[in-house]
Parts: sequence; structure tokens; C-alpha cells
Amino acid sequence: MRHFATLISLLRDRKQFFDEIRRDYKTEKKIGSLLIASSVFLASYGAIIGASSGWLQMISSAIKLPALYLITLTICLPTLYFFDILFGSALSFGQYALLVLISVSVISVLLFSFAPITLFFLISVHDYNFFLLLNVAIFAFTGLMGIKFLYQAMQTIDRIEPAEAQPAVLEPAEIDTANDFLPVDALANREKTLTSSSNNQQTRKRLLQFWLVLYGLVGSQLGWTLRPFFGAPGEPFQLFRNIEGNFYSQVFRTLFTLLGWN
Repeated sequence: MRHFATLISLLRDRKQFFDEIRRDYKTEKKIGSLLIASSVFLASYGAIIGASSGWLQMISSAIKLPALYLITLTICLPTLYFFDILFGSALSFGQYALLVLISVSVISVLLFSFAPITLFFLISVHDYNFFLLLNVAIFAFTGLMGIKFLYQAMQTIDRIEPAEAQPAVLEPAEIDTANDFLPVDALANREKTLTSSSNNQQTRKRLLQFWLVLYGLVGSQLGWTLRPFFGAPGEPFQLFRNIEGNFYSQVFRTLFTLLGWN
């Protein structure tokens, strides 16, 4: 139960949780707890969406859905870590792993909260295309919420990184008073340092925004590669399908079929 307690503490008191990440407090334990809790929630939702095509698909989807999010994390995390430390971040790789795992955990909780709705439509509506598009919408919504949560977490951590990682920020009156006692060279170096720090923060912010888009693209395409998660009606069980096309073109084809445009 302590694994789920860690997740609940994240949802209830984000400020304290983010502060503990900044201080690198029990980072490894938090990673382990969130990894277990999110995998359970994702496996539960995967089992529900796979149940539309029998027991084999149910078991397969329960395994592949957690794998999808964790493999995406593994692929994208080094890019974020190395580029961010290049522009001045003082966080460790474990702290970055925990931050990205927060996004996965939030997505897993939201998916689990949608489980009763998904199960209702699974039982009451026997339309494969509708069920497929419904879940694409659910995955898109929860993914955006998870990405938004990660962005807020990164911005919060960036504002409260250790003092040695960033120059102290003074009020304008304090700056004027301090500058009166600084040599010309020291004053020039101070202004240069402050400007460099501000530029690095802006660069890291843009880099994070780019990385979040990349994270979403990798996750959606990886989901297409690991399919099926639902299993097509009337077809035998397949663990994987041949890689053809891409996720986005298939979504449009399914939408056109549902609307009768195909």
C-alpha cells in the first residue's frame, strides 16, 4: 500500500512532493513506488480494453500498455537530461527520471478513473470503430493532462533549484545598493552572469516544450508499433501486427469509416 500512498501524496500535496524531488529526498524509493502503482493502473486499463477480443488479448494488453509508457520514457528521457544539463540544470538523472515518471503516474490514474466509462461502452456498444476512437480520445486527453502536469513540475523545480545552481535574485533596491560597493569589473561580470542565467532558463524552457511534443509523438507511434491493444473483431489473436503506415493516418481512416465517408 505504501506504493499507492506515494502516488496519493503526489496528487494531494504537489508542492511538498516537488520540494522533496529538488532535495533529492528518497528519490529511488519514489521511483520504485510510482513505477509499481502506475503499472498496476495501466495494466488494469489495458485488461479492460483488451477484453473486447477475448482472454489472450486481455492479458496481452495488460502487459503491453504499461510497457508502452515505460518504453517511451526510456527512449525520451536521455534527450531531456543531457540537453537540460547542457544549459545549466543541476538535477541528477534520477531526479529527471522521477519527474517524467510523475507524468506517467498521472496518466495512469486518469486512465483508471475512465475505466468504468470504458467498461460501460464495451458492454453496451458493440461497434469496434466507435470503441477504438473513444479510447483514442481518452488516451489523447489523459496524455495531454500528464504532459501538462510534467511541464508544471519542471517549471516549479526550475524555479526552486539549489541556490548554488543559480545566482541569487535581489530586489531592484538591493541591486542598486550592492552595485555601489562593487568594482567595475565585478559589476560587469555580475551582469554578464545574470544575463547568461536568464538566457539559459529561456533556452531550457523552449527545450522542454520541444521535448514534450517529441514525447507525445514517440508515444503515439510506439503505441502503433506495439498494437493491437484492442484486437479486431473476427480476426485471430495476434501479439503484434506488421508495421505499416502510422498512427495518425489510421486514426483518420477509422474516423472516416465511422462517419460513412469511406
